[in-house]
Parts: sequence; C-alpha cells; structure tokens
Amino acid sequence: MNIQHNISLKPYNTFGIDVLAERFIEVNSIKELKEVLAREKDIFLLGGGSNMLLTKPMSKLVVHLNLIGIIVNDTDPNFVFVTAEAGENWHDFVLWCISQNYGGLENLSLIPGNVGTSPIQNIGAYGVEIKDIFYQLEAIEIETGLSKIFSLEACKFGYRNSVFKNEFKDKFIIVNVSFKLTKLNHKLNTSYGDITAYLKDKEVSIKSISDAVITIRQSKLPDPKIIGNSGSFFKNPVIATELFNQLQKEYATMPFYKISETEIKIPAGWLVEQCGFKGKRFGDAGVHEKQALVLVNYGNASGQEILNLATKIQKKIKEAFKIDLEIEVNIL
Repeated sequence: MNIQHNISLKPYNTFGIDVLAERFIEVNSIKELKEVLAREKDIFLLGGGSNMLLTKPMSKLVVHLNLIGIIVNDTDPNFVFVTAEAGENWHDFVLWCISQNYGGLENLSLIPGNVGTSPIQNIGAYGVEIKDIFYQLEAIEIETGLSKIFSLEACKFGYRNSVFKNEFKDKFIIVNVSFKLTKLNHKLNTSYGDITAYLKDKEVSIKSISDAVITIRQSKLPDPKIIGNSGSFFKNPVIATELFNQLQKEYATMPFYKISETEIKIPAGWLVEQCGFKGKRFGDAGVHEKQALVLVNYGNASGQEILNLATKIQKKIKEAFKIDLEIEVNIL
C-alpha cells in the first residue's frame, strides 16, 4: 500500500479548507480497497469532497476512492439499468446518460460530488431525488470486507437521508450505484417555476431540462472551483402546520411547500435572508450574495470559522422563527 503522510486535503474538498491528513491513500479498485480494509478499520472515506466541512486535521487514514467506470444493462424494452462506479463525477455521469438518451437524471444536473456519495443523503433538486430513479447499490462492509447489495427499500431513503446516515453510518463503503432510467416515453418533470419559465417557447426534452437546470444553478450558485462552498449548507426545515399558521400572520409572503395536512416545508434560504445574512462576509467566511442557503469560503477561512457562522445563523433563526435549522453537510 502506498500510504502518503501529511497531505493537504484542500484539493479534495469543495470548500477548499486546508487541513492535513496524517496518512492518505488513493484506491483505484475494489481489490485495493479490500486490501486496505484488511489492515485498517478506522478510516475516513473521501469521495468528491462535496458534502463536508473539515474543521480539524484528520488523524484517521484518509482513503480517497477513485473507482471509475460505467456499465449498461440494456435488456429491457423500456428501461435501461446503468451502473456507475463510486468515483465517477456526478455531473459528468448525468451528462453522459443524457447523451445516450437515458432519462431520469436530468433534473439533478450540476450537483457537485461523485456518484458514490449521491445515495447517502438522497440528493435531490427541482422535484427529483435519487430514490426516484435508484435501482440498487453495492457496498463493502468495513468490518468484514464483504460485499453487500442494497435495494431501494434497504436504503430507507428520506429527505436528504438514508440508512447510510443512520444505523449504517461509517459501516459501509459504497463502491457502485445502479439506476433504472427510461429509454422511451421519458417522464419529464418541469413543475418548478424556474424550469417552466426557461423552457417557454422551447422544445421540452431531457436535454433542454438539463440545460435549464444548469443555467438556473449557475445563475444562483457559486462554482466551487472559484469560491469554496458545498452547495446547500442547511436543510429546508419541515415544520408543524400550527407553527406555520402563526408565522404566516406576521410573514404573509413566506414561501412554503405543503408536505401533508400537518407538515409544511419552508425554504431555508428565505429564512437566512430574512435574518439579514445574505451576502454578508465575516473575514473569509460568508453567505453567498445570490443564494443565502450557501455558505462560502472566500479564500482562507478555516472550517471552524464557517461552522461558527452557521451556528450564528441557526441561533438567529431560532430566535426569530422558532425553527431549528439543521445543517445538511457533514461536519468533521
């Protein structure tokens, strides 16, 4: 095993946080991964680095998963089963599927990260979540080194949640993910207002929907290659209808999405903006000027400085709205 020492993780996380890994290894195959697990159990798995905030040096062995490849099972007349290795870049994978006229992933264009981490938080955008097109995944159990297949039901997907964030957290390593995509009669989801407006007078297809999502996201969200960020930092809170009715008396224009008769979802970005944080900068840590849901590193912010800002935002929203704002990214 080629273990490196004192490696900066700045190039490996989209926030661009400069912390050291005491030990670091890159694995390029399942065989190599199993060899590592035969010797090391206390590891930190690193994929695309898009859903985490590093606040301190990593003492565990950092394993960078670089599994690459796409396999297509095209035996069904209506659907195609596409399996992508965990190290494939998510957006590149989505564009590849669209180029093959495989439908289902187009609304998830331009989400940062790799395929392997996409099921962990059931990534979603513009009316679509991973669970909607998920078929199965293969994962390696850290303790035993054995492979296990997880079905849709076994993953227990919820809003930005799965079994891998709960009872199986840090117990499995996802090595590939399979999706059930359409070949014919694509189910096009254009229900979000921004997409509808973009597609006005345009032909609606999986390609045009993807183009719309990319354009919208680029207009609102900073490119991690230019400004360090991890996309949406907070989850959109789901609150009781009773609390919503109370808040609506004071905030008549509060945007909302009805989940059920008893639950309402409120856009977290709106809450952050109402509390005056949008566009604010605290040293090199800040809130993006176009999207209040995104915390950013303007250059040399530490992970702790960004976490301190997040805590300040949570406290203010709790005071103003009686809403607990939950952090979406993993704090490490």
